[in-house]
Order: sequence, then C-alpha cells, then structure tokens
Amino acid sequence: MPFLMGDQSNLLNCTPTDAAARLDAFMTARGVPAYRGAQVAHRLWKTPAPDFEAMLELPASLRAELAATFSIPRLPLVTQQSSADGTQKFLFRLRDGEGIETVAIPEGDRLTLCISSQAGCALQCAFCATGAMGFARNLEAWEIAAQVRELLLLDTPLRATNVVFMGMGEPLMNWGAVDVALTILNDPRGLGIGARHITVSTVGILPGIEALAARPEQFRLALSLHAPTDALRHSLMPINTKYPLAAVVAAAREFDRRVTFEYVLLGGVNDGPAQAVDLARLARECRAFVNLIPLHPGGSLGFTPSSRGATAAFMRTLRARGVTAALRKSRGLDISAACGQLRVERLGRRAPGSPEEHGQVHIA
Repeated sequence: MPFLMGDQSNLLNCTPTDAAARLDAFMTARGVPAYRGAQVAHRLWKTPAPDFEAMLELPASLRAELAATFSIPRLPLVTQQSSADGTQKFLFRLRDGEGIETVAIPEGDRLTLCISSQAGCALQCAFCATGAMGFARNLEAWEIAAQVRELLLLDTPLRATNVVFMGMGEPLMNWGAVDVALTILNDPRGLGIGARHITVSTVGILPGIEALAARPEQFRLALSLHAPTDALRHSLMPINTKYPLAAVVAAAREFDRRVTFEYVLLGGVNDGPAQAVDLARLARECRAFVNLIPLHPGGSLGFTPSSRGATAAFMRTLRARGVTAALRKSRGLDISAACGQLRVERLGRRAPGSPEEHGQVHIA
C-alpha cells in the first residue's frame, strides 16, 4: 500500500511493510546494520515504545537521528473510567483538540476493544449519542490503530484479543484509513490480532462492504440493522434512504463470511412480535447471527430500554424460527459507557451535520 500523504515521517501511519521499508532505507543510507531497522519496527506495535528515547537497545546517537527523521505520535489520555463489571472506558484527545473513545470489555480470557474510526458521526441515528454530537473529521489510520497501542503502553498493559469497530463513527465512510488500520491490526509485524477476531460494524455502506469483502483476510462484518422494515429503519436511521434495507441485506447475503445483525432493542419501538418475525426472515435470508443489544440508558436520547418480558419474547420468536441469536450483556452501567457519552460529557457537542456536507467523509 502507498504511504499516506501529509505526514511522511509518521511511522505509525503506514502498514508494517511500508514502515519496515522506510526504516531499511534509513539504516542503509547511514551505513547502520539492517537489524537495527528490525529492532525499531518491533517497537512500533509488537512491544511498543512510547518514543525513540525509550528504545534503549539502540545506541543513543541512533535514537537521536531517528527522532529527528521520524515520529511515533501518541494519543494523550484525557479520562479513564472503570466499571464494577471490569469494563473500562478511555477518552483520548487528538492533536486538534477533538476527542475519541475506546472501550475495553473483559470476558473470561478475552479482552475486546471497541474502537473509534471517526471523531463524531454524521449519520444521526436517533438513539446514538455519537450521532447527536455531530461530525468533526475522519481519523487517520494511526489514530485508529493507536487506540489499541495506547492500551499496551498503560502502566498495567491491556492486550486486546478481539477488536470491534463499534465505537464512534461509521468505519466504512472512512475506508482509506480503516483499510490501512485493518492491516496494522492483523499483520504479525503489527498488532498480530487474528482476522476472525476483528469485526467491522456498519450501518450498511454498500461500497465499503464490497471493499471489505474483497480483502483476502477473514475479517468479520456486523450490520447495524435496528429495524426490520424500511419505514421504521428510516425513522431511526436516515442513511436508510441512500442504502435501503433490501440492498443492505442483499449485500450481507453476498458476503462470503458469517454476518452479524446488531439490533438495539428500543422499548415500544422495534421490540414487538411482528418486528421479531420480520427480523427472523431477514436473518434467515443471509444466515445471519442476531446480536440483541439492550439500550444503554446513558445514550438513550429519549428512548427507553425494552422490558425483560419483551426482550425474552423477542428472543424466543427468533429462535423458534431457526435464527441463532444472543443477548449482549449490558456493560459499564455505572460509568459513561454508551457510545459517545463520555466525549459529550467532557468535551461537549457540535452542531450535527450530514455526510454530504463533509468533504472528508468518503467511502471506498
């Protein structure tokens, strides 16, 4: 892949292959043994160093030359919250003052990181706190992958076993950066996370789904469905006008790997018996797994969570129709764990915008 223009010296903003090539050229030009380049490359992602000065395996003079030529930028941590259930939420500040969130969710021997791909979001889904804050900009590839890196640099490191693009933003409307970030996350010389343990969640950006499907790795796809009919989905998710439900489900059917339907249960809105029957039909069409999500009260924006009875009945209807479904545990209820909630509380809102108003928002 080509280097990303605009920040030529940033070793974190390119694939591990490109970073290694850049370092090899640097060492060769100075008559330094090639293994020194490999040492630096190892400290970018595998055992990350906070800066070049911390790479004590290198001579001091070489560390100084590297720092003068390259950068390995950081994401400053603004706030860290810890829940009684083990969930942790992190708010990072970007160089332009924007903020992004990352959530770490432990479950047995797994640690899933929910990472952001944009600062804010332009899609304005009715029940999402991120959409309410408005859109600021796309993240660069390094800003996406560095959310995982930063947790490795904590005093008590957190090493992800799974990564989900379910934080702030729509990842498939930032495909250029997400494409590179996926390589960094998966490459053995990068963060080395298996492709089947990396999930990209989308509202249904069709060109982006096609681009993800074209990659050879077994990355997972999750569709933020949240309604089983066009009329209801349009009222909750305006993007449904551009990418209607039938087209999104058709894309899921063509995706050659298992697809998950993400479905936030909204009390009295999308949790009725008829909606369960309709959702089961769509899931059977593309052999999708259905992940039912309780509404987090911190990001509810006027909606109420479904009752236990309605949730149980909805699940029974799906399973009775041969659909594999699970109910996601509510995590972080005692902290600002709803998507976008901590960012809004600490850094405020901006006027919501639409995707068409932002030249930075782009798809594959």
